[in-house]
Amino acid sequence: MRAYLKAILIGLTALGIGGMVHAQSSNPFSGLFGGDEDSDSPVSLDFRVAGDDGRIERMIKNTSLLSSALAEDRITGQDLLAAARGDYARILGALYDEGHYSAVIDIKLDGVEAAEIAPLDAPELVRSVVVTIDPGPEFAFSRAAIGPLAPGAQPSNDYRRGEPAGTGVIKSEALSAVDSWREYGHAKADVGSQEIVADHNSNTVDSQIGLEPGPAVTFGDLHISGYSRMNPRRLHKIAGFPTGQRFDPEDLETMRKRLRRTGVFSATTIEEAEQLGPDNSMDVSLAVVEQKPHRIGAGFELSNTDGAMVSAYWMHRNILGGGERLRIDGKISDMGSDVSGRDEELKFRLDRPATITPDTTAYTETKLERMREEEYDSDNLTIGVGFNHIFSDELTADIAIEYETSRVTDANGETDFRVLALPMEAIWDMRDEPNNAKRGFYLSAEVTPFRGFEETGSGVRALGEARGFYSLGEDDKFTLAGRAKIGTVAGTEIERTPRDYLFYSGGGGTVRGQPYESLGVREIPGPDERIKTGGMSTAVLNAELRWQFGENLGVVFFADYGKVWAESGFGGNSDWHSGAGAGIRYNTPIGPLRFDIAGPVGGDTGDGVQLYLGLGQAF
Repeated sequence: MRAYLKAILIGLTALGIGGMVHAQSSNPFSGLFGGDEDSDSPVSLDFRVAGDDGRIERMIKNTSLLSSALAEDRITGQDLLAAARGDYARILGALYDEGHYSAVIDIKLDGVEAAEIAPLDAPELVRSVVVTIDPGPEFAFSRAAIGPLAPGAQPSNDYRRGEPAGTGVIKSEALSAVDSWREYGHAKADVGSQEIVADHNSNTVDSQIGLEPGPAVTFGDLHISGYSRMNPRRLHKIAGFPTGQRFDPEDLETMRKRLRRTGVFSATTIEEAEQLGPDNSMDVSLAVVEQKPHRIGAGFELSNTDGAMVSAYWMHRNILGGGERLRIDGKISDMGSDVSGRDEELKFRLDRPATITPDTTAYTETKLERMREEEYDSDNLTIGVGFNHIFSDELTADIAIEYETSRVTDANGETDFRVLALPMEAIWDMRDEPNNAKRGFYLSAEVTPFRGFEETGSGVRALGEARGFYSLGEDDKFTLAGRAKIGTVAGTEIERTPRDYLFYSGGGGTVRGQPYESLGVREIPGPDERIKTGGMSTAVLNAELRWQFGENLGVVFFADYGKVWAESGFGGNSDWHSGAGAGIRYNTPIGPLRFDIAGPVGGDTGDGVQLYLGLGQAF
């Protein structure tokens, strides 16, 4: 807490705002107010607040050391006496925050006032604790003055004449006013004077706070310490410290985020220099703690018809000393599937942060895939180089150039596809919590122009996705979630399009209750019948009602719909299917554990119940 906030508290006490604490030998409120007894504890704890609607009592319970002691099963006489003596000041401070400066606080241990018990005379056993409080009148501001304020800043509606004059409001207003000056470039702004006087006859507070903005400040030099494996030149580049620019505290927070995104550091500490330079420049010190270089992880999903999927990764942080990150991912899916063979994937990716700009990461990626689908096999190799740019916490963009070669084996024999592609993607993520969103939205758009070689066609693949989340009820217990995806491939024919560019529907990622990739099209002639492939266009709709009925437990009801078209632009032959079901969610530190059961509702691709087990919400 800054020195000026401490000074405000000292000033409030020194100026005698209120009667503070009165320990009385008798309790005038005894028997008039209800208590709160913990039936699981041998010690009863009652809070009795005069004239309260329950709000003040809840606030006091949340701050009470006695409540904490009983919750932690610290119930010896010495523990409860220490907690009771500490509660006088804590309860008084909580009442000050709410504008009550004439409180009477009475804490009795088995009928004896705690303030009258010497610390060394603590009882061996306490059976009853009664906390009786008369908050007294609520004080209001007779004057609420603060200044000079930064250009464009205004006092809050709470800090005005006639409003409740809590110390919390005064502290918050002072902090906000100083922060406004800092955001305006005055790094050393502070509270210069204060005059806070309480009038107990009129139950009012006269509050005057004077600010000292100090000079406009520019950033000086960045001094870094704590690194061992990291190249200091690269560390400066990643931090992106704006030497010579006007001070803005947001720039320091941005620097902290850039360092955290690398994954190299377990802790970062940023400190502003106490003294300014002759030119009003301010140096900044950055201390970092590097993490261990290696990390591993794993995931899984399970379906009764699609089989099991297991994945794992190994990561090496700061592999070249410049914050680079090497990650190797492996995945095996469709193990035990009723409709297809086992799919395998191996991916190598090297990221280099702060390439071109501090917010741009360059990467190179190589991916090997072995896919054994219902009516064809495909072996793919993809090599790419790209850049990911972070515009803000919510908006990111990615662009790459990649070469892909694949060999597809089906009823017509072997077909080779070779393409040079320019995939581009933008994501706007406004969800409150990515792993278990309750409010906000998520938008993504992918556009991939590609140039085919030999028998492979050329064209463009586009895919858009929108998700929305809205919660209602007490503590947001009910959440409505929806997702829509549309995609199409244009400029080429279906038989000349790489199979992994086409669209399927069915399975946990599209339509639950329908088998994985069960909905496609049959447009390519084969020796006996047309070969099933993905379509050139698709649309998928998902809706969920999530109900959180326990601290960690919830249920979900959902309905999904998918449609696939044989031609680009959502034309040609088409088919659709749908599914619905319910699921259970159990919250874990790394996201909800998901178990869904679903069945087909429409279409002719599914038969029977589908089971899904995984980590994280479906979307």
